[in-house]
Amino acid sequence: MHIAHVNLARGYRGGERQTELLVRGLASRNVRQSVVVRQGSPLAKRLADIDVEVRGCSANLLAAFRATRGFDILHSHEGRGVYAAWLRSLTSGTPYIITRRVNNPIGEGFLTRNAYRRASFVASVAQDIANIVTSYDARINSCVIYSSSSGFEVDDAAVTAIREAFPGKWLVGNVAALDNAQKGQEYIIEVARQLQSTHPDIQFFFVGSGADEQMLRERAHDLTNLAFTGFVDNVGDYLAAFDLFVLPSNKEGIGGILLDAMDRSLPVVAARVGGVPEIVKDGENGVLIDARSPGQLRDVILRLHNDRDLGARLGAQGREFARDFTADAMAEKYLSLYMESLDG
Repeated sequence: MHIAHVNLARGYRGGERQTELLVRGLASRNVRQSVVVRQGSPLAKRLADIDVEVRGCSANLLAAFRATRGFDILHSHEGRGVYAAWLRSLTSGTPYIITRRVNNPIGEGFLTRNAYRRASFVASVAQDIANIVTSYDARINSCVIYSSSSGFEVDDAAVTAIREAFPGKWLVGNVAALDNAQKGQEYIIEVARQLQSTHPDIQFFFVGSGADEQMLRERAHDLTNLAFTGFVDNVGDYLAAFDLFVLPSNKEGIGGILLDAMDRSLPVVAARVGGVPEIVKDGENGVLIDARSPGQLRDVILRLHNDRDLGARLGAQGREFARDFTADAMAEKYLSLYMESLDG
């Protein structure tokens, strides 16, 4: 069995991290695989250290189609790859599966409907997304395979350095692409502004980069209690340094970074959107708030700031919950899906 993963994303976000984790998980099982990526993409560079063929191409559909020649099964990890896999299946009979990571409505066009219908399986990263797929077309073979935690490495010296740069502070972090329409970072800025004078020991962090970075920096230019790190490779060090993790998104597929925060025993606060409630159980391993509710976000932050025992309990439960969401477990589920697709 020779698998080709297709991910033509320009940048490196949650979907690309999950693609990388899956490729690495399958490589540890000696599964033969290749990866079709956009030429020069961050994902290609991150896979350079393992024994996997990387085929670079442009994002053009025909170029991606040509790059998918010669495989037993295709796995599309983002939207453009779906159409390349569909074309390859039409011409060569190659089976393919789709991983759907977003809870946006699926397009109603002829190509989209036929591409989804022809897939051997559409694997959604949350039941909320699978429900959308089933409502779109009940004939689609739909299943749920949750995202995994990343297993980020942690350098204790780096963690110490982060904390020592903010002595005596209680660190509240957000790790995400700086995409305000999706991630709702403006609400964190609003809360930071409200708490800057009343709770000077609370320090906020934005870890990541994105299209809205300049806009968010301008909004926060007068805040001394909010730090921007830009894109970093040592995400694990920041998660290990934080005291609280917040994700007040306007929309999410699953919010996989929450599993990484839980894996570090961090209490998490997240908006009740998409598949997030499937992994954040309110009052058990985290706290859920309504979307677009900076007042709720502020109140929960202050509650956990004042009740460290509650935060520790939520963090411990979160770590226990995250144990089942590993890259190994995800790889095993996809491997079974590949075999079933080939048998069918």
